[in-house]
Amino acid sequence: MSRAWAGRTRTRSRRPRSRWRKLLDYGLTLAFFLLLSLVATRLDRLSTRQETGAATVNDGDTLTLGTTRVRLRGIDAPEYAQTCTRAGADYACGKMARQALVELTRGRSVTCEGWRTDRYGRLLGDCRAGDVEVNPALVEAGWAVAYGDFEGEEAKARAAGRGIWAGTFQRPQDWRREHQRPTEDRHDRLGSMAAAVAELFR
Repeated sequence: MSRAWAGRTRTRSRRPRSRWRKLLDYGLTLAFFLLLSLVATRLDRLSTRQETGAATVNDGDTLTLGTTRVRLRGIDAPEYAQTCTRAGADYACGKMARQALVELTRGRSVTCEGWRTDRYGRLLGDCRAGDVEVNPALVEAGWAVAYGDFEGEEAKARAAGRGIWAGTFQRPQDWRREHQRPTEDRHDRLGSMAAAVAELFR
């Protein structure tokens, strides 16, 4: 009985695939290779761009190199019109954040690298001014908050009471929402992955 059952099992296992199963397998294989081809032809969209030159500072987290506007990745500075409170008095923290970026970049060649652009077409970049890494430096000095990166630098600024941490303030994202300004997506890893997929299939 066991030999007969084994023979039936072997006979059943050699049964040829149906015509529709073959067509499905061929179709899936073709779709896979077409997807690989599409990704390969669009990988250049994810290549890193680098811009170098003298910087024109727009606000606390945006600068211009030549004709390229760069939004500093992973940080969020007070908006230019935003005020904060220190020692019971309001002060122009947005203007002071811009001034902090001016001081970091003044007289230095600035290099920014990145591959994503934001909703305004600005390059999301990590920037250096001479030997200074600008993005984390602004957060550690207390003139920007972490926005998807640099949480450690924010913790240091908060503990030392530097910049806006010397008093009270609204997070820039909350200030924009309250004043009906356009919101910005955080520059975290999940957002980067979603942006990469969107860029590949755009």
